[in-house]
Amino acid sequence: MVNFGIVGFGLHAVKRLMPGFEKAKDCRVVALSRRDMARAQSSAREYNIPFAFDSAERLSQCPEVQAVLVATPNACHIQDVLVAVEHSKPVLCEKPMAINAGQCREMIRAARSAGVPLGVAHIFRFEESTARFREHIASGRIGKPIFARAEFSFPAKQGVHPRKWLNDAAIAGGGPIADIGVHCIDTLRFLLKDEVVAVSSRAVRDPYSGELEAAGALLLEFSRGTLGSVQVSFRADYRTPLEVIGEEGAISAEDALSVEAPVTIQLRQGKKAISTETVSNSAAYAWQVDAFAAAVEGRQEFPVPGEEGLKNQEILDAAYAQIRKSSG
Repeated sequence: MVNFGIVGFGLHAVKRLMPGFEKAKDCRVVALSRRDMARAQSSAREYNIPFAFDSAERLSQCPEVQAVLVATPNACHIQDVLVAVEHSKPVLCEKPMAINAGQCREMIRAARSAGVPLGVAHIFRFEESTARFREHIASGRIGKPIFARAEFSFPAKQGVHPRKWLNDAAIAGGGPIADIGVHCIDTLRFLLKDEVVAVSSRAVRDPYSGELEAAGALLLEFSRGTLGSVQVSFRADYRTPLEVIGEEGAISAEDALSVEAPVTIQLRQGKKAISTETVSNSAAYAWQVDAFAAAVEGRQEFPVPGEEGLKNQEILDAAYAQIRKSSG
């Protein structure tokens, strides 16, 4: 049983992480940190967590903590990860891994030097829906993938979304391209078992988005010729459709990445649906932390190491560089 400490016990920890730990078999939460000690203690009492702290430093010093899960705002990731590895704690860091690739490389170097695992919490790699997509594509049932499409949207105007920092460029590091576009990028790389070799991007702002984009679109060219498209928005209703179209068929699902409701996956050849199945992603967060616990105990390598987070961040950096050039 691996004891985790959660740095940044906010909305994500309450809504996603704690329900995941409740279902996990090989790990549990024994500590948390929040910037305000009174709030940290209140959260610890509410969730029956033994230790409460007001910083990543103090949490990482706790001898009962065997692994650290960093769930702070994006700009804080690098410092919180570095503090944890300085105390020889394995770290699972929320996505996006950082706000630029240089920070990712620094985290990776530090973890290697300390000899501890560093993983990135790309939760969709642990979903049943993405596993089924990946299996169908690998089996050749749709033929060579020609197009791959991932979308992710939810409403997040200033003052509307509980994550108040989401529209603050200094803290978030980017808008929906960074926050949820990174999910889409990672998912397409995972499904196709292929790497991006070229990126094109566009973004739009509105009166609410400030320095950040309100919506964005990316075109990804993969090494084996697949064209991937990513569309993200902080304005449209919540949706996460996913589709891969091949030479001999297609596989698709509406809200394919949802962890809250069953996902129906359809495999088509021509205009005919040849199979339809419904799966649940409700165990994804439990599978993710159990997988990292296994890495901490040396039983297996974590399937999403820091190097994967770096690859995604390099794509984000290229997308934002092009957006800045086109708007400047």
